[in-house]
Amino acid sequence: MRESTDRLALKGTTTIGVVCTDGVILSSDTRVTMGYFVAHKKGKKIYQIDDHLAMTISGSVADAQRIVEILKVNTRLYKLNFGRPMPVNSAGRLVSNLLFSARLAPLIAQILVGGVDDTGPHVFSLDPFGSLTEEKCVATGSGSPVAYGVLEDKYKEGSKIADMLSVVVRAVDSAMKRDTASGDSFDMATITEEGYRQLGEEEKKNILRSS
Repeated sequence: MRESTDRLALKGTTTIGVVCTDGVILSSDTRVTMGYFVAHKKGKKIYQIDDHLAMTISGSVADAQRIVEILKVNTRLYKLNFGRPMPVNSAGRLVSNLLFSARLAPLIAQILVGGVDDTGPHVFSLDPFGSLTEEKCVATGSGSPVAYGVLEDKYKEGSKIADMLSVVVRAVDSAMKRDTASGDSFDMATITEEGYRQLGEEEKKNILRSS
């Protein structure tokens, strides 16, 4: 069952998470597919969870959006109860427990949870069964093999966000050009100590031209 679930989770999308010294970069394409049918060209795959926390989704849209809403509610409750933001690793563990608890009827979603807390910037990768790994540079979805071709060549641990933006843009753009289930356009967001910021269209075009 695990093999068939992984295949379902990999049928579309390219999402990328990169850790830098001053924060985290998250990026994704915007094409939403059902097999070979393009259901939407401007699908949202990066979600802000809190000022310091965000996540990307790939796989089943309904399953992934359910996880987004559960995580949003729990981060707010955590802040109310403890008077501070939820740590990134706690958010990753919460999503892991949610996915694992549904393992007999799996939520078909691959998730990246990224953010910045008191311990620094972090990105966690989760599969549909709740396996949780912390990564410095990761890609998910059907376009991930192409994206990894760029990331593993160009990513340098210890770099700043400004230096890695062009690498991430090149990776997601390459996946969009070579993977039929990824395409149309891409979104990109950064998370630093100052908070979450989504890049504008003109900014993305300028980075793409210079990458």
